[in-house]
Amino acid sequence: MEPMRPVLDVVLPVYNEAADLERSVHRLHGYLLSVLPFPFRITIADNASSDATPLLAGRLAVDLPEVTAVHLAARGRGRALKYAWLNSDADVLAYLDIDLAIGSRLKRGSQVVRGPKREFLSRAYNMILKATLGARFSDAQCGFKATRADVARQLLPLVQDTNWFFDTEMLVLAERAGLRTHEVPVDWVDDPNSKVDILATAQEDLRGIARLRRTMPRASELATR
Repeated sequence: MEPMRPVLDVVLPVYNEAADLERSVHRLHGYLLSVLPFPFRITIADNASSDATPLLAGRLAVDLPEVTAVHLAARGRGRALKYAWLNSDADVLAYLDIDLAIGSRLKRGSQVVRGPKREFLSRAYNMILKATLGARFSDAQCGFKATRADVARQLLPLVQDTNWFFDTEMLVLAERAGLRTHEVPVDWVDDPNSKVDILATAQEDLRGIARLRRTMPRASELATR
């Protein structure tokens, strides 16, 4: 019998996450089974890992019927998300970073444990977004977001970034198009073993902001797409 089409597809973009992948997927899978009354899918979107991540992702897809795995030959977190979302048949699309952090870390009510450098850079970045692009959201880069599939199909062809600025670009375009966004507070503990170079990512984000200021479509152009 063919599996039911999922209502929700949760994408996990991964790169060289062999150490944490199985534990994290089993944890997420168990939680979703316990709380969701409708069909769901977990899509592991591997972007050119060089460790055992693709092998483990394939094994999880065999062992757990709600899990699928895709492998991209080119690196890029945004590239993996865009591919997985545009090829999904679910009604609601979401993603989680592999550490399973969710929501907004800067909303009142959230509890955050992280180093002072990350805290400063995160708050400074979001202040820059408000000043330069008129962003109304409070945390562009938190590792959890969700959208309706029809909205994703409208926005994703316009998103140019293929890496970490992907989130910001998508949110800014959504606001410019007049779409509603909603943030929820979360409890967050930074991963001390994270492979992300936060200074290099910050520089990449600043270049992305400069590009968006030059090239972002007008609201009227987005509304007619």
